[in-house]
Amino acid sequence: MEHSFEPAITGPLYHPDKSVVKRARIKDYKRLYEESVTDREGFWAREAKNLFWYRKWDRVLDDSKKPFYQWFTGGKTNVVANAIDRHLTTETKNKLALIWEGEPGDSRTFSYFALNREVSKFANVLKAMGARKGDIITIYMPQIPEIIIAMLACAKIGTAHSVVYGGFSVEALAERIADAHSRILITADGGFRRGKPTHLKTIADEAMRRSPTIDVCITVKRTGE
Repeated sequence: MEHSFEPAITGPLYHPDKSVVKRARIKDYKRLYEESVTDREGFWAREAKNLFWYRKWDRVLDDSKKPFYQWFTGGKTNVVANAIDRHLTTETKNKLALIWEGEPGDSRTFSYFALNREVSKFANVLKAMGARKGDIITIYMPQIPEIIIAMLACAKIGTAHSVVYGGFSVEALAERIADAHSRILITADGGFRRGKPTHLKTIADEAMRRSPTIDVCITVKRTGE
């Protein structure tokens, strides 16, 4: 199988300034992509070393039960440990982990230290609401920092999360809650899209009326609707 590395050009092509290229995390995408195709196990083994592991993997790829592939078998890691925890003992803890700007022009920033504080607080809220390891928590929110905090908090306590796009209908949300057997729903009163507030809580309320599994709804105040 041949691989094409040439992008499909549909308009003007703008090259980044040399100073931007110099600071880039990846400077030779074509070479790296070729390597990932020709030596996928070696490539991903090297990349995986950039992560924190509680236990290193036994095999990079187990393809003995095709088409059911298993990556990094025997390895043990955690999303939150890599996204936040490993930075808290270094100078990185005071660097910005999240820079957010909302549609109305409001903005918020979180250092790794501050993000850890918010994630830990919300993880405790979820546990107080009865969240247990293995549960699937449904998240129906606009694009605000709390959606990231919620996902990381779920990972921190060992629950899975099902993110439902904030533009989906009552029926779509109810179906996804039913599929996940969610007991907890995290939402917001609304969000902003194209200058107008959306009424997420109204949709969430109707979806919950159709979802007998839901016991708890946690709502972020965003629009004040």
